[in-house]
Amino acid sequence: MAQILGPDGRPISNEILATPQTSHLSHLQREMQTHPTRGLTPSKLASILDQAEQGQLQAQFDLYEDMEEKDGHIAAELGKRRRALLVNWSVTPPDNASAKEAKAAAQLSELLAEIPDFEDVLFDITDAIGKGFACCEIEWHKPGKYWVPKTITHRPQSWFGVHRGYRQELRLRTNTTAEDGSIGEPLQQFGWITHVHKAKSGYIERTAMFRQLVWPYLFKNYSVGDLAEFLEIYGIPVRIGKYSTGASEKEKMTLLRALAGIGRNAAGIIPSGMELDFLDAATGDPAAFELMMNWCERTQSKVILGGTLTSGADGKSSTNALGNVHNEVRKDLRDSDIRQVCSTVTRDLLFPMAVLNGLAPDGIRRAPVFCLDVGDTEDLTAFSEALPKLVKIGMQIPVQWAQERLGIPQPDKGEAVLQTIEAGATLPPGLAEQAAALSGQVPPPAKPHPPRLMAQQLAAQMRAPAAAWVEQIREIVANANSLEDIRDGLEALRPDMSLDDYAAAMALALAAAQLAGRYEVMQEAANG
Repeated sequence: MAQILGPDGRPISNEILATPQTSHLSHLQREMQTHPTRGLTPSKLASILDQAEQGQLQAQFDLYEDMEEKDGHIAAELGKRRRALLVNWSVTPPDNASAKEAKAAAQLSELLAEIPDFEDVLFDITDAIGKGFACCEIEWHKPGKYWVPKTITHRPQSWFGVHRGYRQELRLRTNTTAEDGSIGEPLQQFGWITHVHKAKSGYIERTAMFRQLVWPYLFKNYSVGDLAEFLEIYGIPVRIGKYSTGASEKEKMTLLRALAGIGRNAAGIIPSGMELDFLDAATGDPAAFELMMNWCERTQSKVILGGTLTSGADGKSSTNALGNVHNEVRKDLRDSDIRQVCSTVTRDLLFPMAVLNGLAPDGIRRAPVFCLDVGDTEDLTAFSEALPKLVKIGMQIPVQWAQERLGIPQPDKGEAVLQTIEAGATLPPGLAEQAAALSGQVPPPAKPHPPRLMAQQLAAQMRAPAAAWVEQIREIVANANSLEDIRDGLEALRPDMSLDDYAAAMALALAAAQLAGRYEVMQEAANG
């Protein structure tokens, strides 16, 4: 009986494929997040980072979740980077593919397209861009002839731990310890899409991009809180109450409530013998708080997108040239993200589908590859001018290369394609003269056609009055210094523009058309 073997050579049963690994780890599903950003201080943040380096990752990943949820700037910038990968995709056969390998790639492409909400799966995988890694659990089923994913579910990073050995290994957190002293349950083969995304080199717990954002996030939170306190008292006068010596606690509380009521309601009562004094209103400048918040947000943009001019303009250094440079940096980050994501999808989703369905007989080395197409193409105008010159001097340029650079697909067999009009081709009636005028050639004499002759005659008669109008308007535009000058000049010109010549030409044309129509009717009657 044939068996399905995983990458390590161990057999994989149908029961394992159809049963999610986390279905028996109920303690993970009942866990609640700790929200470490509540009351976050520099010492508490440093403690969370230290614990992560010692293997206690849960608080750090809960911190990452809170940061993305509470900081709108981080969420917006990270959303730009993640959604840049939601582009067209394809399944590419290996180089020098045989007919069998090309057919297998086409079949896998169809199976991949049938996965429900596959674009959402790609978006979940990009969660690793900020948090270092992302794990999506696959539940397989076989509704017909092929094994395909039934569901692909994103699991929180806090469910996982890192087993350190010769290589780091992500494992599900459990409450037990193995015989070799390792903690956690190894991930099942063909059961997970495990994407590790590096913002920097190092151990998994330190490579996440969010780890570079935690300190700007903390400083920004302090500045936002300070600004809120400043705005709460800004413009409100300081109120001081005076009570007589020997006043009771009840009288003191009455005076305090009166002070608070006056601050909000501008009205209050106090017992006789007590006094209220109003000092100058609280003043200050919130610019210092805004400066700190802007610095934090610029730092966040640099970490996430590689620059600041693609996310906001300050009116000082935001030039078009610098903006283009920053946009190129963002494209470099996007291309790096695409390379990492495509490698993971090929290894953890496409290859398992190929193995389970017998579409990768030669292993992963000759398996199809998942690709994301960003759609960056060359300037069509520049290429159309440069390629003929390069070909003319003898440069051999492959047609496929040129079509890929321009984003023009290869036509299918029998598919209609655009073509140039050959020199001897016959043009429809009425277009020969226009084509000859554009090319500078004189067409051969054609048989007179009454409507065409009348149109030519009318155009010739209208040329003189129209030329006079155009010349007057051209003079107004040439002497004007603004749009208002042109408007005023046209207003002044309008009473002097005579329509007599135009009316006479139209009357003559209408009369000629009527006579031509009568002539044609008489000819038809005579020939009938």
